[in-house]
Amino acid sequence: MASSGMPASVRLCSAKCGGSDKGKTVQKSANVRYSSSFVLLAGLFVTCLVVANIIAVKVIALPFGLFTPAGIVIFPLSYLFGDVLTEVYGYSAARRVIWLGFACNLVAVIAIYIAGVIPAAPFWPNQGAYQTILGFTPILLLASFCAYLVGEFLNAFVLAKLKIATQGRWLWTRTIGSTLIGEGADTIVFILLAFGVTGIFKPNQILTAILVQWGFKVLYEIVATPLTYTIVGYLKRHEGLDPFDYKTNFSPFALRGGASHS
Repeated sequence: MASSGMPASVRLCSAKCGGSDKGKTVQKSANVRYSSSFVLLAGLFVTCLVVANIIAVKVIALPFGLFTPAGIVIFPLSYLFGDVLTEVYGYSAARRVIWLGFACNLVAVIAIYIAGVIPAAPFWPNQGAYQTILGFTPILLLASFCAYLVGEFLNAFVLAKLKIATQGRWLWTRTIGSTLIGEGADTIVFILLAFGVTGIFKPNQILTAILVQWGFKVLYEIVATPLTYTIVGYLKRHEGLDPFDYKTNFSPFALRGGASHS
């Protein structure tokens, strides 16, 4: 598939791909194709998102009397893959994948809804269970979509800006820093809309749910830091990419412009 979203100008990795400001600039053709690694990352990102939104209807119990939506089981991985996409391929490429994830999640929701309204076979007794688990309410969908877009775009934006500020050093500062802000915004928006507006959670429960989810997601990112370093280091060497978003248009809607620059 021909790509117009890959960085038009990228910085070659240094010998050790440590993300430093060393290297030289090369121009990539507009006809450059998405690599298999990029497609794999995008696929994993979208899978984590769709699965998390489906299982988020269940509220799970944690130790010490804490509780949180079950989407936390896999959703933090979408931020890990989002970090890798922004770090290795640049904000513009990550932006396209974020919108792809939104579109795929919308397709899944529509398919689940259509399957739910079609009359069940007379011998199938589980229509009520299907609606209970998969019959998303409009407010839950709104909460999920709003939280996703706000959180993911903030995460990518903060990581790209921190990469410039640190001149490509200290990867952990931008993966954890972007998660603090992106996941924080995602959690606040989702919990407030899905469980606060609906009255499912009481005010004190809302605060607890936000803090538990946010803390778990940040801890998840910290624990996964060695894995993030491994994936980023491999991809930078394999792809020969290390973009810096100096002149990128960071608007979420600028899908055709704003390539990453050195």
